Amino acid sequence: MLRAVIAVMVLLLALCGEVLATPPEKTPQKTPEKTAGVALVLALDGSASITTGDLEFQLQGHAAAFRDPAVADALASAGTRVTLAAYSGPNNLRVLIPWTLLDKPEDAGRFADRIDALPRGFQGDSTALGSAIIEAAKLFDHGGKAPRQVIDLVSNGFSNSGIDPADARDRVTKRGIIVNGLAILDEFPWLEEYFDESVIGGPGSFVKSAMDKDSFVTALRQKLILEMVALPDHMPNQSAATP
Repeated sequence: MLRAVIAVMVLLLALCGEVLATPPEKTPQKTPEKTAGVALVLALDGSASITTGDLEFQLQGHAAAFRDPAVADALASAGTRVTLAAYSGPNNLRVLIPWTLLDKPEDAGRFADRIDALPRGFQGDSTALGSAIIEAAKLFDHGGKAPRQVIDLVSNGFSNSGIDPADARDRVTKRGIIVNGLAILDEFPWLEEYFDESVIGGPGSFVKSAMDKDSFVTALRQKLILEMVALPDHMPNQSAATP
């Protein structure tokens, strides 16, 4: 009887030793999703007031700005999710490039290549700036999560359709979204003031303006860098035309 008890104890000790010696299975580690500090909607004017050449002008200008080394560094440093869209009449905002994470400087160059590869021929109608702001804000709920959310609205005209842009701005800024603007002054020289009063909003919001391709790229480059490197609580509310 004693021998049987001893034998059982020896067997149990041996089994315990095997369990202790066997390393636990490693639980597969889920790769954490890369986070962004800024989510940016670039909303281009595709309305009837913009000719095919003018829309091309905007696309080329954005591609050139994203290829600028200072812009690329600023976007990567902030960790930026960006999407490119075009708008015209009410509820007519169309995503051209979906949300893309730019966390390395070379990512900006690849984003510029995607802009160059976009099909052309977007046919717009009226200019609904308020609707563009509302529809752009919705994009943040589908891949645009970030502590700071910014809408960049480009136009060469005032709103002539849909919700009033000031009302739309007030609605989205209550969500903490910032609305900045880039006014093209080829038709209305007072458009910068209109943007300042009725379009932009949120902490540190500002409007830049441009007259031609060269000044457009310069203004856009300055705006992108400001949005990435400046803290909204400390940014001056500025409205400065680019010479």
